Amino acid sequence: MRKNTIWFDLVTPKSVLFFSPIIKEIQKKCNVLITTRGGEGYKETTELLDLYRFKYHSIGSFGGGELKDKLHASISRQFQFLDYISHQNISKLVCLSSVDAVRVAFGLGIPVYNFYDIPLSDHKTNFKKALPQARLTIPLATKMFKPFVVPDEVILRFGLDKEQIVEYGFIDPLIWLDNFEFDKEYVNKLYEKYGINRNKFTILVREEEYKACYVNKKYPFLYEALPKIYKKFDANIILIPRYESEYLKKEFPFAYVIEEKIFLQHLLKDVDLFIGGGGTINTESCFLGTPTISTRSFISHYDKWQIDNNLMVWTNDENELMNYVELAFHKKLIPNCNILKETSVDIDNIIKNIL
Repeated sequence: MRKNTIWFDLVTPKSVLFFSPIIKEIQKKCNVLITTRGGEGYKETTELLDLYRFKYHSIGSFGGGELKDKLHASISRQFQFLDYISHQNISKLVCLSSVDAVRVAFGLGIPVYNFYDIPLSDHKTNFKKALPQARLTIPLATKMFKPFVVPDEVILRFGLDKEQIVEYGFIDPLIWLDNFEFDKEYVNKLYEKYGINRNKFTILVREEEYKACYVNKKYPFLYEALPKIYKKFDANIILIPRYESEYLKKEFPFAYVIEEKIFLQHLLKDVDLFIGGGGTINTESCFLGTPTISTRSFISHYDKWQIDNNLMVWTNDENELMNYVELAFHKKLIPNCNILKETSVDIDNIIKNIL
């Protein structure tokens, strides 16, 4: 590979979606190397890379839910990177706060171009809630890219200077939803495959990433509410697994568990309601105009912006959740999509700052 090879380490499904349009443009100008990681029970990222037909190298694995296993997997992956990347003539690393890639790039003198929209598990500036990925990557960044909802003050507190910060005027999922075209036929085929009667009230559900190091514990209220929601509203409950799918099938026999990797945005657009414990898919749902209930265990900066602008609602209470579902059932939970007109996607400016 030539010296102008740009290295992208994509270790989450979101990073694949976010960097997809950026990589496609940069590939027209220089070489690109894509790395990722796999691991038992964590195949979402590699499946998404395959779905988008990207060539990649899978190096290392996801460590699972325990801190010791995470650390072991991280150290092992860094050793593998050291052997591999040191022979690749990389000019710079681009990533969404990939701890292993950033550490190796920094150690090898490779400039780090880091993106992150959730430096804190908080929507203020409480640094006791700084995410581990942020602590381990932002201070090492050559340039730090962030959406407008994250205050500069947050990034400066990590030790960077003002001129290192690159701000963009949109919430992250807009970069891959900007030119989205809904395909009803694609969704109908999915319904047919799973035997879903779309004439019924249809709810899509996504768990929180409870094995992630920034989530303190697995909150049970959503799991306990699902059977009640199913019974009260005679609803289709469609589950998108975060990790393994077998336990979901066993725990919720009335639900439809989507096991293969799909172009999820079409399903998000079509359903009557989305209930999500994460961040990215919640935001996608908001921006596609679908009534959205967040059950995440914390509120980030972009969560707060969406809640304040009536794009979604948030709850950590089962009774309140049931009330929101009732509103959606009666088509009274309507997202304020007009606020999206105040944001704009400028991929060219991001690419200019990378190159």
